[in-house]
Amino acid sequence: MAAKRDYYEVLGIDKSADKETIKKAYRKLAVKYHPDRNPGDKEAEEKFKEATEAYEVLSDEQKRPIYDQYGFAGLDGMGGAGGGQGYSHAFHDFSDLFGGAGGFSDIFESFFGGGGSSSRNRRNDNDGASLRVGLEISLKEAAYGCKKDIRFTHKEACPECHGSGGAAGSSRKTCPTCHGAGQVRRSAGFFSVQQTCPTCGGKGTTIDKPCTSCRGSGVYNKTTTIALTVPPGTEDGARKIVHGMGDAGINGGTNGDLIVIIQVEPDRYFERSEYDLYCAVPISVAQAILGTDITIKGLDDRAITIKVPAGTTNGKLLRVRNEGIPYANSGKKGDLYVKFIVQLPTKLSSEQKAAMEAYARYEKATTEPSKIPLDSLQN
Repeated sequence: MAAKRDYYEVLGIDKSADKETIKKAYRKLAVKYHPDRNPGDKEAEEKFKEATEAYEVLSDEQKRPIYDQYGFAGLDGMGGAGGGQGYSHAFHDFSDLFGGAGGFSDIFESFFGGGGSSSRNRRNDNDGASLRVGLEISLKEAAYGCKKDIRFTHKEACPECHGSGGAAGSSRKTCPTCHGAGQVRRSAGFFSVQQTCPTCGGKGTTIDKPCTSCRGSGVYNKTTTIALTVPPGTEDGARKIVHGMGDAGINGGTNGDLIVIIQVEPDRYFERSEYDLYCAVPISVAQAILGTDITIKGLDDRAITIKVPAGTTNGKLLRVRNEGIPYANSGKKGDLYVKFIVQLPTKLSSEQKAAMEAYARYEKATTEPSKIPLDSLQN
């Protein structure tokens, strides 16, 4: 049998560590090695047990000084180091050890399917589930708004039994699994938690004559199409909630919601940054040198006239005000940023070549140019 490791070593802390440090160290290891996060991993399970044992001793005001002075031998008969009391002290108060938003109480619920002791945000067992669907739209539709039909399948109350799940003349009897409690106990490692009874769904009763249409479920699958209005300025990942359009509740339970997650497809020519738009436009060498007016189509296909300044360099970014994405619920709009790409001709006619040679004589460019500092090229 392998020798036991020092408890301070197990938790990765110094002997001078205070209670809060011990608590944080254990919390980190408990989340990492919990058996429900590592199904079938015996090594993780042993590390979880080892960390729990270390915390059970070092967090106890009576056991810790004894352990510090006498080691494992001093704990014999005290219930520590794997003694008779097990790990009851370590888990006597989840709200203390793992409390707070995002704490172990949340993780604990996720391990056991929401059947833990925390009842925050818990829905009634008769309430219908909320559904999530994805909706893909174009950048143009996201910017200026649109209406989209959404087709989805959800559970509707059975018209035969009106959601009760029972046939005419049926009655309810005490559930044989949970004996009317609506909850059953489940053991997982050191924990014993209550969960919704799988037989009666938490009702505590079962139906002696189930409805033949829905087979006692109280619901049936229905495909529905609804029209969803997407407002201008909608961003990628935005969520729209349609209340009451999720799965139907049973026996008077509340319907769930339909949660629509917006996915904005990339555009070929425009890129969005918050409420601003970016695009790239080609111009000729002559247009870059002399300057000109050009017309491009905006995201909404509207003609936008842009003045190209004389001496425009390749990659220059020009800001066109109020031609970007409309702000939600506002008449304000972002800006459009146009990046000019100066296109060099790859083939010249004889006239073009002669003109360029004449320009070169006036330009008198040096054949021994000085290097350009790299930091001057940034931005």
